[in-house]
Amino acid sequence: MSKTAVAAASAARRPSRPALRGLACLAIAGTTWGTTGAAMEIVYRSSDLGPLAVSFWRFLGGMALLVAARAVRPSRALPRRAQPVRRRVLLLTGTGLGLAVFQTAYFGAVQDTGLAVGTIVCLGAAPVFTTAGAWVFLGERLGGGGLPAGGGALAGLAILVLGDRHGVARPVGVCLALVSAAGYAVTNILGRWTGRHGTGEDPYGLTVWSFAVGAAVMLPFAWSEGLWPHTAHLGRIVLLMLYVAAVTTALAYPLYFAGAAAVRAATAAVVMLIEPVGAAVLAVLLLGERLTPATVGGTLLLLAAVTGLAVTESRRTAP
Repeated sequence: MSKTAVAAASAARRPSRPALRGLACLAIAGTTWGTTGAAMEIVYRSSDLGPLAVSFWRFLGGMALLVAARAVRPSRALPRRAQPVRRRVLLLTGTGLGLAVFQTAYFGAVQDTGLAVGTIVCLGAAPVFTTAGAWVFLGERLGGGGLPAGGGALAGLAILVLGDRHGVARPVGVCLALVSAAGYAVTNILGRWTGRHGTGEDPYGLTVWSFAVGAAVMLPFAWSEGLWPHTAHLGRIVLLMLYVAAVTTALAYPLYFAGAAAVRAATAAVVMLIEPVGAAVLAVLLLGERLTPATVGGTLLLLAAVTGLAVTESRRTAP
């Protein structure tokens, strides 16, 4: 075998650096997202602020923090490939609407059926929806690692919902979580499409514009629900909302879009299942929720899917 062939074979076995960086970004984003539901549950218990208003303030706060950060420390612009205005508008609008549906329906699910079930149903269904959408619109196939990962996610979701016999999973909350998963799948697929086709949108720009669209969409609904909280614990509510806007939004979403652009859409959706683990732990430790055997079993299956697919993705050769 020639030296060139040996070098090529060695490179093929070497983990792809872009994929590894993408997986790391997704893992950090998923870990921070796992704390969002707990923070929102405390907000719901301490005030009359609803999920529509929470979504609006999260979008607005995250956008303001990102714009302020760029103004204080401008980054060096990277070369961008021009794209049609219509395509760019569709990309930013679709991502913003997907985020609005994703997080608003998720907050509604948490409010109705609880943090653990709402989070696990949403993130358990998301890989299934994402995999189907990526296959139809991006031509991405599951591959050897994707099949067991998708099957594990679906099995975990089925065990969680169908195996519940204690009234923890409420039908309305489960439906909202599934709607949230669909919005997440749209955002994930668009993020991956951006990375594959070089549309000229970096993770920061895509995040800021998506937040702007999301805030504009949510404003009339949040206004009708009530924008301002009525509570005796205003300081606690403000601190929690600042945490959500800064850590789980302004920090996590650019990392998420950077990771989604570097790995397959199905992989990104499955890796983000790291979130339900942290959310379930916080639900038990801080909020007094109980985990049924079905919840535990579903969570273990989801973790197995994350581990298997992450290993497979990290071994792919970079293009």
